[in-house]
Amino acid sequence: MEELFPNLRLNDIMMYRLLRKVLDRMARPAAVPAGLRIYAIGDIHGRRDLLDSLIAMIDEDDHRRRPAKTMLIFLGDVVDRGPDSRGVIERLITLGDSPQQTLFLMGNHEEMLLLAHDGDPRVASQLDHIGGRQTLASYGVDDREFDRSDPERLVRLLRERIPKQHIDFLRSFRDAIVIGDYLFVHAGIRPGIPLAEQKSSDLHWIRHEFLDHQGDHGAIVIHGHSISDRPEQRPNRIGIDTGAYASGRLTAIGLEGSDRWYLATDEA
Repeated sequence: MEELFPNLRLNDIMMYRLLRKVLDRMARPAAVPAGLRIYAIGDIHGRRDLLDSLIAMIDEDDHRRRPAKTMLIFLGDVVDRGPDSRGVIERLITLGDSPQQTLFLMGNHEEMLLLAHDGDPRVASQLDHIGGRQTLASYGVDDREFDRSDPERLVRLLRERIPKQHIDFLRSFRDAIVIGDYLFVHAGIRPGIPLAEQKSSDLHWIRHEFLDHQGDHGAIVIHGHSISDRPEQRPNRIGIDTGAYASGRLTAIGLEGSDRWYLATDEA
């Protein structure tokens, strides 16, 4: 390029290289590395029953396909709203201890639970609003005890009732994972900001600025957080939060090479 057009300015050359990189990526379908099969699972929100059903579906689907290294990625918001957050955490810990590689991403609900557990009364006062009542119920805190508790008492209940193993497990969750041409994250990313400079608050919470953006993110972003009836597949992102706690539909996306497919429970 520089040899053919010696009078081009540096900015022109850099823009050309960036454009060529984008066009090269658009010319081929997004893919994960050869020999790897990924299942990414959307927001579980305390539905241990749906988690068990979807894992069985994933196992059956995985066994039907040719041998590959299989990876499970959970996109966060495993707790709150549904009736059995404790059961979900226990099952995920078991999966994390299995030979199959399993990765967990931090959602905004895990973030708030940990902040409340660490003693933030402002966050503890919001637990009922975000479904934390149901999480504490799964650890033996009934409605009467919850209603009698001020924020400081809720902090104590979190510390008394939730096992340290469960809290440590939630603290181990990552913010984002890049594999091949895909970026896995709970909520999304702020457009135009390099991944290394993204704020955790955006990765856990962002919504419309990310959802409405139509430009290239440098990777296909697979995310949860924002509910849709069915997987929402756009040129630059794929959303797989299908509102499991209310809809009964917990969704996973499968990725192998350049192939994509979906698995879902469905009570509707």
